[in-house]
Amino acid sequence: MTATAVPGPRRAWEEPGRPLWVSVEGINGVGKTTAVRATAASLGSRCLRLDELTDQAADTLPGQVIAALASEGDVCLRTGHPVVETLALLALKFREVERLTPELLDGVGVIVEDRGVDSVAVCQGAILHAEHRATPARTVAEQILATARQWRSMPDATLLLTGDREVCTARFAARIGRTLPASALEVIEQTDQLYRELAAAEPDRFTVLDVTGHGPEETGKAVEDAVRALVAHREVDHAS
Repeated sequence: MTATAVPGPRRAWEEPGRPLWVSVEGINGVGKTTAVRATAASLGSRCLRLDELTDQAADTLPGQVIAALASEGDVCLRTGHPVVETLALLALKFREVERLTPELLDGVGVIVEDRGVDSVAVCQGAILHAEHRATPARTVAEQILATARQWRSMPDATLLLTGDREVCTARFAARIGRTLPASALEVIEQTDQLYRELAAAEPDRFTVLDVTGHGPEETGKAVEDAVRALVAHREVDHAS
């Protein structure tokens, strides 16, 4: 059998002059998507917005994969095969980076991502922990991130939105028009804790924004201000 050379992952996002990559994270209902869209609209053409995987069009590959994962009707995309689910979601995040061609990034100064690989790590870490209680959820999440780092870089900066979990879950349930089962609430609680633990472990990458009591406009403004500050800080660094 002739050995086939497998090309390594493209790392165009690490080249000089690449856009600043900012990922916005947080549990369902905290206000991420509205804030990301408002921030991207305010920044204009210099900003490339990457939508959450679950918001991809149904006729795209990501949309089809998400539809398959959601086929059992579980709000956490559980099909009973958590390892396969994790690998599928990671593959979509790798593909996202691979599709960022120089032409697409022409004139782009900042990429704002609605949930990145951290989201895959904490959500799937919580799900896998529920299946295998002997392994701490934090350990699983870190293993997922270690796998991701072999194929793509972490975001330059990650904005973690935190808020009142009960308010967030109620908002999420109202948006999807469904009552969240106890098993989903348990995953969301574990996800919330894992986000906070990852942020504490990587303070140079994470910025935590507590949006408790904030409405959509206030949350959007907080995210926009944070992104603009990150862009300005990077420009100062490059000028020095």
